[in-house]
Amino acid sequence: MKQPHTKQHRGMTTGEVLVIVAVSSVLILAIMNAVAFFYQSNAYTVSQAYQVSHARRGIEHMVRDLREMTFADDGTFPLAVMDAHSVGFYSDIDRDDSVEYISYDLDTTTLYKYIYNATGSPLTYNLTTPDETHIISEYVQNESDGVHTFMYYDETGLEVSAGGVVTDIRYIETRLIINVDPVRFPDDFMLRSSAALRNLKENF
Repeated sequence: MKQPHTKQHRGMTTGEVLVIVAVSSVLILAIMNAVAFFYQSNAYTVSQAYQVSHARRGIEHMVRDLREMTFADDGTFPLAVMDAHSVGFYSDIDRDDSVEYISYDLDTTTLYKYIYNATGSPLTYNLTTPDETHIISEYVQNESDGVHTFMYYDETGLEVSAGGVVTDIRYIETRLIINVDPVRFPDDFMLRSSAALRNLKENF
């Protein structure tokens, strides 16, 4: 009597296992390299976008402070310093009825905000050490690109050179060039804003 055919199952040979392991390793390595390349190629873009967003918020606060500049508690004219990469003025930024001295200064690639409170009787401003220091923006390329951070204009709209007569100024424009890595694409990103100095008197 003929015996029924029985299907036999056998395991993989050592060679087959080695081939599968090798192919799997190559695929895993290719995927890992692709993921690493994606993050490396996009890390700059993400970082640049973050810094631009951070700088934009900083400019919004700066413009608000500039617009509210007013005479100091000791009677000093609102605008005190007008340089290409630095502006100093008096403003009640915290609405406490006491005017602070505010300085925005670009130091190489970092824009700082310094706050000085009036003290004593009569009130005076000690500008030796700020009461508060804030970083407004990093990776600022204005100095390396030869672009003024601050530009000043009189009541007729004519530009006044940095270091000019502070009592002539009625309008300040600010520009920040942001680039996390200037040697890589994308190129510089420029932020612009401006402030009319609405609390200044016309006659002194």
